Amino acid sequence: MQPTLLVLAAGMGSRYGGLKQIDPVGPGGETIIDYSLYDALRAGFGKVVFVIRQDLEATFREVVGSKFEKRLPVAYAFQELHKLPAGFSVPTGRTKPWGTGHAILMAEDIIREPFAMINADDFYGADTFRVLADHLRQTRTDSTDYSMVGFTLRKTLSDHGTVARGVCQVDATGQLQKIVEMLKIEKTPTGARQGDTILTGDEAVSMNFWGFTPTLFQHLRRELELFLKNHGHEEKSELLIPTVINTLVNQGRAKCQVLRTTSSWFGVTYKEDRPIVVENIRQLIEHGDYPAKLWA
Repeated sequence: MQPTLLVLAAGMGSRYGGLKQIDPVGPGGETIIDYSLYDALRAGFGKVVFVIRQDLEATFREVVGSKFEKRLPVAYAFQELHKLPAGFSVPTGRTKPWGTGHAILMAEDIIREPFAMINADDFYGADTFRVLADHLRQTRTDSTDYSMVGFTLRKTLSDHGTVARGVCQVDATGQLQKIVEMLKIEKTPTGARQGDTILTGDEAVSMNFWGFTPTLFQHLRRELELFLKNHGHEEKSELLIPTVINTLVNQGRAKCQVLRTTSSWFGVTYKEDRPIVVENIRQLIEHGDYPAKLWA
């Protein structure tokens, strides 16, 4: 069975100052999503599902979705604040999305096979897609053995501001033991730091490249209800997928294998990151990893 690719593209882009999901970074006007889909097709993914906002649908379909509809099945799910379990409502003043856990749950009625989940604004590299696609093809649809691709922290930092990362603790067999969501990590000459916490930069981190099966959705429903009971009245709290996986692993309800990749990650968090992404892609093209025009 071919795995599905779930792309989270509903982010508001507040730090970036625009719709970074459709900002061109390639020489032919390609977006980061273009490169992700190109790599996914090469790795053998059979369908793509985009999670977007309803108000972006027309623009997103025209600029992004139309490129892929003749190459593989494309579906859309919509992350909206009001899409909550019965008995819960949006608190006054809340405009921030409910987080990646909520975003994934929006695709429950579409996905029936093992799937990978990625961010729309992160460049993961061809080997990363191959590694996870190979793993997912060997995963049973009813399995609760999940997976993620771990990246080296120092290769995921920005020169232009702080970042949030899920720092992983892994046992000798590659099983995830714990993931700690660390906010406001800043790059330093010797590694990184978060407040008074010094980091070497060699830590394995989650960049939201996950491998799941449809069994995740039942867990997400339960965790979302618990989250809303405890934090639903708050304006900015989010249900983050690393937090959900951490809970499932700690409670023995799921396992998570941390996979390794030879690819380097880079992404666009701030506008100042874009020239770096453009240059990195130019070098990959020169090296022969990608054609100058992906969809020629």
